[in-house]
Amino acid sequence: MSLLVVAGCGQRQEPTQRSASPGKPVVVCANYPLKYFTERIAGELTGVKFLVPADLDPAFWEPSPDDIVEMQQADLILLNGAGYEKWLPQVTLSESRLVDTAAGFKEAWIHEEGGVTHQHGPGGQHTHGETAFTTWLDLSLACRQAQAVEEALQRVLPDGEAELQSGLVSLTNDLMDLDRDLQAWGESLKSQPVIASHPVYQYFARRYGLNLRSVHWEPDVVPDESDWVQLKDLLREHPARIMIWEGDPAPETVERLKQMQVDSQVFSPCSNMPEQGDFLQVLRRQTAAMRQ
Repeated sequence: MSLLVVAGCGQRQEPTQRSASPGKPVVVCANYPLKYFTERIAGELTGVKFLVPADLDPAFWEPSPDDIVEMQQADLILLNGAGYEKWLPQVTLSESRLVDTAAGFKEAWIHEEGGVTHQHGPGGQHTHGETAFTTWLDLSLACRQAQAVEEALQRVLPDGEAELQSGLVSLTNDLMDLDRDLQAWGESLKSQPVIASHPVYQYFARRYGLNLRSVHWEPDVVPDESDWVQLKDLLREHPARIMIWEGDPAPETVERLKQMQVDSQVFSPCSNMPEQGDFLQVLRRQTAAMRQ
């Protein structure tokens, strides 16, 4: 067994899903969108493992030694790519089993200068890197990631080509239907300024034509007075009336934004498993709410 070297392996909650059906190829997914894509494409043909606890952002998760063993024993490890998996250089995994689902569109990656270090949740401090990684929020890129998943699955399921292709077509059709709805919403804004609570909507903004600027606010943390001063300064040059959040903001934050004539809209990237519904259901519900 390879030496397992990983930082930050303290106490943690049980992951959302570890089990996989015996006798089937085991696929480990680095985030929930990839888990959803795999299940839509392969159906019951694979055993899917998602090792990240429900209360953590998979982009800043650090695997334990047990997690690494599970990945080493898997038939496929599906990565989001674009710098998403910060833990990857710390572990020893078979290159032949790693699948970077964003590698096929490197020319479409968004690169930004610098980064802001901050903290939210139990994961400690982190920095949003120079490459934006929430690629799947551009649903046309999500389709390309789904295609990469299907091609990888064909390697471990050579007799399942017809079922895999059928699953990919169904998933792609659903994603592109939602993509058209989001494009219609973006066009309806007519380039009016929008603010995001966190810098994770770069691909979303580019695909759907949003005139977007971001701050570094957390839904469950009420901003302090210095944050409100900075927001007022931003609104003077970028007079937004919509603020997009990753999760439900605190009621007092919503009320104070209303007093500033800014409406709060939740559009979760759905990087971890939602409490209700699945990936597509959550995004459809959020899209309908924003269009309304």
